[in-house]
Amino acid sequence: MSDTQDKILSILKDGQFHSGESLGEALGCSRTAVWKQLQKLENLGLSIESIKGTGYRVSGGFELFDSELILGHLSEVATAHLSNLEIFRSIESTNKYAREKAEREPCSGSVILAEQQSAGRGRRGKTWVSPFAANIYLSIVWGFEQGAQALEGLSLAVGVAVKRVLNAHGVDGVQLKWPNDIYIDGQKLGGILLEMIGDPAGQCSVIVGVGINLAMPADQGSNIDQEWTDIRTQMQAQQSEMEENARPSKNHITSSLISEIIILLSDFQAQGFSSYRDEWQAADAFYGMQAAIHTPKQSIAGIVRGVDPNGALRLELDNGEIETFIGGELSLRLSQ
Repeated sequence: MSDTQDKILSILKDGQFHSGESLGEALGCSRTAVWKQLQKLENLGLSIESIKGTGYRVSGGFELFDSELILGHLSEVATAHLSNLEIFRSIESTNKYAREKAEREPCSGSVILAEQQSAGRGRRGKTWVSPFAANIYLSIVWGFEQGAQALEGLSLAVGVAVKRVLNAHGVDGVQLKWPNDIYIDGQKLGGILLEMIGDPAGQCSVIVGVGINLAMPADQGSNIDQEWTDIRTQMQAQQSEMEENARPSKNHITSSLISEIIILLSDFQAQGFSSYRDEWQAADAFYGMQAAIHTPKQSIAGIVRGVDPNGALRLELDNGEIETFIGGELSLRLSQ
């Protein structure tokens, strides 16, 4: 991204109208050049409102990632374990970048953030809608020594960490859907994607990807294949009228997410999922509901009965028996 685009972003982020003339003066270019720059920003996914005689604005404004703000609010534990923080304006996928970096060199404690993903991914290869400057796209690399077995239930524990952070920032009613989704009122708020490289039985690295809808534009959200919500919508619904224009701080929430997840990762190999199980089950979005597990070959129906100490889903079958399922290429859906 060019310096000119950085300058125009820093002006428009306040959500106020700015005339083409004032933008041209600030950028040192003609109004025609300003218009071309605004077109480029629209191509990134920013919705720019234009009113003749008034100027241009991004309604509601936006917040860009700020490394100083993020690092300044990290916990002491996270600061001690953080090896580096990289922030991209646009990237194919934070998880893809993190994975390729970990394949080249040891980089435990690396944190990658992006304002936009051009090829964001969820579980099972699904597209993750990733408009510019609207949401949180975060990946953390962490080294483990005991292989895949020591990582059982990690995605669920990360879900608990995300819930704790959102609760601390005033977002109530957060629920967790096995194995990696964040919900509020039956609407998807975010998701978690874990990828492992290295020795499945020994030294390995895990890429923890977290995507959270912060202020999803409605036109971009229409591309999501299920009911969704975002933090701004939830906070406005939960706040008083006097606070209805309050905007959640992307940098503060992101810093809290990094801190909470790094604390979790630093202890997980020793503690495992068991210390997070009760908290996860208390937030289980599907507990006691009729649902079905879909595998590549079949569907198995039953009543959701939480998870076992390793994070496997417990499904009560028609005959009353409990069958457990580990993640992977499985999908859990409520029965119609």
